[in-house]
Amino acid sequence: MAEPLHLRGGALYVERRDGFERLKQVGPIQTAADLIPAAAAPLGLLAKHRVYIFSEPDAPSAPSRFGVLPWGASAALLVGRRPHRHAFFFLLGDGWTREELDFALNTVRAALGSRLMEERVRGSFAEAAEIQQSLLLEEAPDFPGYLIACRSVPAEEVGGDFYDFVPFESEMLAVSVGDASGHGLPAALLVRDVVTGLRMGIEKAMKIVPVFEKLNQVIHRSNLSSRFISVFYGELEANGNLIYVNAGHQAPLLFLHDRVVALTTGGTVIGPLPEVRFKRGYTHVDRGATLVLMTDGIVERRNPAGEFFGEEQLKALVQQNLSLEPESLLESLFAAVVAWGAGGPWEDDATLVVIRRLDKPRSGS
Repeated sequence: MAEPLHLRGGALYVERRDGFERLKQVGPIQTAADLIPAAAAPLGLLAKHRVYIFSEPDAPSAPSRFGVLPWGASAALLVGRRPHRHAFFFLLGDGWTREELDFALNTVRAALGSRLMEERVRGSFAEAAEIQQSLLLEEAPDFPGYLIACRSVPAEEVGGDFYDFVPFESEMLAVSVGDASGHGLPAALLVRDVVTGLRMGIEKAMKIVPVFEKLNQVIHRSNLSSRFISVFYGELEANGNLIYVNAGHQAPLLFLHDRVVALTTGGTVIGPLPEVRFKRGYTHVDRGATLVLMTDGIVERRNPAGEFFGEEQLKALVQQNLSLEPESLLESLFAAVVAWGAGGPWEDDATLVVIRRLDKPRSGS
């Protein structure tokens, strides 16, 4: 770019707390100030216009009319936002034209601005992923008399699905599964707020219905109130009693010896409405029964023909493989869902939790 635009040299500056610091110089800069904008006027013009040419083309060697760039024709561009701006200053040689130079510098500025934005977004995703991983458990805790397997696969770098477990010694296990609308960074941040809110309510020994109603108010008043999240939360006792609330979530399926029970009692999704009432549901996990919790990324996985995997197919697969332990059952379910989509990428985050109550406690449990 230097030769066609008649650039004699340049310098790159980065914004620091006390001003701009030069990072790099290209070419011989034959000026008193080494192309450094010591006075406020050049930076003020540059901040206002983002691209600025400091001398008229018909008088390339004349001092600037602003009296601050006495070394001849020069130009500059500014990218980024305070306090992370970068300034590029170029010394111009004979033969440059304003139209070509202005077009080229604005094109460069737009390209660099887009690159910086991508890096900031990438950094935000990495930060959100780190926050999310610090909140979400990699493995389920041990719960005497039960076997548990769990997995969540995000459609993007960070996802909007979650599962969580909070054990209360050996007497009760709180389990929750949720699905924020969309995926990516906004969904991940919403998950963070909901998981934190649920844990705080549990730690304070609050009843689950008031916890959900308060959580809905908090999420509705947040900056993400245009989004929503579905949540299933249950408190599973060692004797098999399960008290739960289903806030608009894909219904977990309880596979008993003679039937399949969908756990639907609760209310609407969390977030869109300022006031929501929830109901508490109750069921019992018999010995040998299997509870499967999921998000809609599982049942709404499409094949090449556009058909959903569907809840009925999931039920059939679980019933065919109830002899498998939870970890193997989860593996077989994920394999079937991936194959249904012809091995393609996930269109939505996908989560499965499989809980099996043992026929009888194992030794040492």
